[in-house]
Order: sequence, then structure tokens, then C-alpha cells
Amino acid sequence: MSRAARSSTRNIAEGFGRHHHKENCQFARIARGSLYETWDDLITAKEDGYLSPEEFIVGKNKIERAITILNGYIRYLESLK
Repeated sequence: MSRAARSSTRNIAEGFGRHHHKENCQFARIARGSLYETWDDLITAKEDGYLSPEEFIVGKNKIERAITILNGYIRYLESLK
């Protein structure tokens, strides 16, 4: 789970470092995939009893918020075309 979560921020940073909006957008999409992977890991952790329902809701809300923000960033990058 931590690898997937870290992958999302690393892909955002790598895309930003490319200095071109098309590449940046592609890395942002990859980061979004990593967030969905983290969400799946969160579900698995809950099902396996590692998280309480409350902890699951907190994590789910954070991931959903990150996806929403990232989708806005992707829309912004796409508007630069």
C-alpha cells in the first residue's frame, strides 16, 4: 500500500520535471492509477481485518479527495493544448 501511495506522488513530481504539459499529463494519469491501486489496497486491508471501518472511511475519503484534485490538475494540463 505504501509503495502505491508513494508512486502517485513520485509520478506527479516526475511529470512536473519533464517541463512539457503533454508528458506531465501522462505522468499525472499514471499517478491517478496509483491512487486507485492504493484504494484497492485499502479495501483489501479492511477485508483482512487490518483496518477498522472508521479507519477505512478516513483513508477512502483522503484517496477520493486526492483523485478529485488530480483530475482537476489533469483537466488543467489538457487545456494547455
